[in-house]
Amino acid sequence: MNDALRAAAAEGVGTALLLATIIGSGIMAERLAGGNLAIALLGNTLSTGSVLVVLILAFGPISGAHFNPAVSVVFAALRELTISRLGLYVIAQVLGALAGTVLAHAMFDEPLLQASTHVRAGLGQLLSEVVATFGLIGTILCVARSRPSAVPYAVGLFIAGAYWFTASTSFANPAVTIARSLSDTFAGIAPTSVVGFVLAESVGTVVAFIFFSWLLDPRRSTFPLTQKS
Repeated sequence: MNDALRAAAAEGVGTALLLATIIGSGIMAERLAGGNLAIALLGNTLSTGSVLVVLILAFGPISGAHFNPAVSVVFAALRELTISRLGLYVIAQVLGALAGTVLAHAMFDEPLLQASTHVRAGLGQLLSEVVATFGLIGTILCVARSRPSAVPYAVGLFIAGAYWFTASTSFANPAVTIARSLSDTFAGIAPTSVVGFVLAESVGTVVAFIFFSWLLDPRRSTFPLTQKS
């Protein structure tokens, strides 16, 4: 039980620090960019990708450093996470995300809780979340199979890249999506857009689980880069 609580605490604190990074760096970037959205997004990207690597390295040995209900659900489906621990993880991730949002606002003297007015809607945005979540799950599963020690760097790089190649700037995380609806800042998402994003992330998760469960032959200890006929 103590191990489960420690793991849940790691998920909660790690997710809180991730949200503090996403929202805090967004506020800082927007304030310093002088209205240049490209520069603001670049600052937000570099901070988020860098800190994500550090958080996974720090908390990975304790909880696996999921910080994302979608990732936890996949590992539960793979029977590498019990249902009871999945419940603890998801609760910790959502509460941690909310706490991280409040923390970011406090650091920048913003109102602690806000309703975002940043509407993110349309087929392109939703498709982006499907693709971003699919890519994130695939990155984790493939790299964990071939080079486990490289997972933190692969995840950080994928998220940093996906900030730019997806129209949604790659939320790819239901807990992050919910929490960002409470921040009317650069990284926010309007509450009315949350359901669509979470559904799209759920679709990406299911498709990724089905595809990569097939692609990664469970009889192999590593995932081959090439296949000889």
